[in-house]
Amino acid sequence: MKKLGLVGGIGPESTLDYYKGIIEGYRKRTGKDDYPVMVIDSLNLTEMYNLASRKDWEPFTDILVHSTRRLAAAGAEFAAMAANTAHIVFDEVRKRSPLTLVSIVEETCLSALSRKCKKVVIFGTAFTMSSGLYTEAFARYGMEACVPTEEDQKTIHGVIFPHLQEGIVLPEEKDAVLGIARRMITQTGADSLDLGCTELPLIIGEGDLEVPLLDTSQIHIQKIVDLISA
Repeated sequence: MKKLGLVGGIGPESTLDYYKGIIEGYRKRTGKDDYPVMVIDSLNLTEMYNLASRKDWEPFTDILVHSTRRLAAAGAEFAAMAANTAHIVFDEVRKRSPLTLVSIVEETCLSALSRKCKKVVIFGTAFTMSSGLYTEAFARYGMEACVPTEEDQKTIHGVIFPHLQEGIVLPEEKDAVLGIARRMITQTGADSLDLGCTELPLIIGEGDLEVPLLDTSQIHIQKIVDLISA
């Protein structure tokens, strides 16, 4: 069993999902009455959000790097960041991290390839959608990615912050997000929807749309379970 270091707190709800999902996945995978060993370094979401809003990526990156160092000092053997937006600076964090990092973006692209996806709609925070994080990554794997208009990005972002980050799902907000998804799928001919924010599964689930979902947090968790169990 390998010891995981998890950069958490961005946001708290997704960190809980990772914690529970990793435990459940490991026990199911191994069939043992055992629990995986992990260390969680929970960051200040408000501080990280403010830095991302200002596109102040240098201190944002520094905080993530220091987190991986604390995890290494606590005995972690590899690490993962439990948030999509943090992966905007993944390459720089990976260069400076003392631990091997598991990328949510790379694992999502590999999962989409295995499902034979050709064109994917990307949902996430405004930071993620506007950064090119997923559009560039999918392109490297030979797939096309489509992001919402600036107006629709604001709507989706406004649902994630503050409500989904607090675990709050409002029916009218769910309707609004699903309306954007259905319109984009029809307009672009997309064959899947990438839930590129770890809180989005709170509001969009299997069966809500006519196309499959790429649940990035669950894809990431399964890879983490693979590595813990190796």
